[in-house]
Amino acid sequence: MRSWAGGRRWSAPTSSGAPSPRPWKRWRPPARTGLGWPARAQVVRIDPQYSDTDALNEHYRLDPAATGNCVLVAGKRTGEQRVAACVVRASEFADVNHVVKRLIDVRRPPSLPMEQAVEMSGMEYGGITPVGVPGTWRLLIDAGAAARGTVLIGSGVRSSSCSCPGALLAALPTARGSSRAWG
Repeated sequence: MRSWAGGRRWSAPTSSGAPSPRPWKRWRPPARTGLGWPARAQVVRIDPQYSDTDALNEHYRLDPAATGNCVLVAGKRTGEQRVAACVVRASEFADVNHVVKRLIDVRRPPSLPMEQAVEMSGMEYGGITPVGVPGTWRLLIDAGAAARGTVLIGSGVRSSSCSCPGALLAALPTARGSSRAWG
């Protein structure tokens, strides 16, 4: 099992509040995904002050190509609001003004402000994950993230991150990949 941060591991607290003897707890996505996620998708506890990607990579000495960001963008077309969750490796940038705009068919899709992203996703800012976003949202997965054997993404809260194969992200029900989605 891989250890993060030069051998430091975190353990999930038990119901009594004591640290768990197992440093990793198995993560299971909502049953409605029907993907049969294997046991190698895991959640690891992190210090919430380092949950933002750059701070996480620096503090735990992680490869930015192995960590991912989930950026929420929204725009309107014919009065209908269209929202997309875009997963991109931390070493890349989402091309929101060109590719994402075309993929969700809106004029200018800005990244959602923090308050709106938290309210719409129901997740903590700095921990937003593509797993469990509403089925009406588009889910755009960077081909580089999808091709990774393991990618570290948000888990929905700032105190942990999810490690999973990129192929599982690409297999989410509303996922759409693109080799040219990111600039």
